[in-house]
Amino acid sequence: MKVALEQISPDTDSSFHLLLTPQLSDVFLWHYHPEYEIVYIEGANGTRHVGDHISRYEGSDLVFIGPNIPHLNFDYGVKTDHRKVVVQLKENFLGDMFWMAPEFASISTLFERARSGISFFGRTKELVGERLNQLATLPPFDRLMQLLSIFQLLATSTEFSPLQGEAVTSAYNLNEQQRFKRVNQFIAEHYTRRLSIPEVATVANLTEAAFCRYFKRMTRLTFTQFLNQYRINQAQKLLLLDNTVSEACYASGFESLSYFNKIFRRVTGENPLQFKKRHV
Repeated sequence: MKVALEQISPDTDSSFHLLLTPQLSDVFLWHYHPEYEIVYIEGANGTRHVGDHISRYEGSDLVFIGPNIPHLNFDYGVKTDHRKVVVQLKENFLGDMFWMAPEFASISTLFERARSGISFFGRTKELVGERLNQLATLPPFDRLMQLLSIFQLLATSTEFSPLQGEAVTSAYNLNEQQRFKRVNQFIAEHYTRRLSIPEVATVANLTEAAFCRYFKRMTRLTFTQFLNQYRINQAQKLLLLDNTVSEACYASGFESLSYFNKIFRRVTGENPLQFKKRHV
């Protein structure tokens, strides 16, 4: 999908930008920027959409995203009371030579890994979340030291998963962003029934062939692949609400239990029953 370039500047008394719970749950903000970004959200269940990676987070999420990776705001569609902390910074926010010091070798490696996006879990997510929540209460120097301690904790953690996001290479226009928003909203309203490509192409105001080319070019997924991933995300929510595997299958728009099991394993790496037993 095409995305908007976000313009970011450091805060007045800081070398980075700190954003607290921006209240964007009703805004579909598919965007990218040349800055690195740490996102921590708690008190929410939502969708983690970074590049062509789509997955579900439950309760809280911690992600470190590299430059120019398109991503959806993590609070999109969240209806519960939640807290979100976002830190945005340029790679050279402390100077071009700063990361060359041997003391920062592990952090330099972390920044390289983040170029394709990383999600963190377990105790790492808890500790970093606590420290991120403290940032706004600290004076500028202590805030910077806290951020460096966060980077070191992330750099030495083994509790992470790569997201394999890809950076965009060119700017995108608002019309394309609005087009995908219409398609995304249509999917959200109608995913529980059979959806055809000609029908969705009409929503996008494109011919069927043009829509298929457009969708694959922008998302790196076919429409069917994207729809299947979306439905699996919805099925995970239903399983977490203690629905049976069959109930989750048909309520999320799948017409065959065997196909549902196949796609669920392909998307998540486990079958629905394993997922349900592990979380419920």
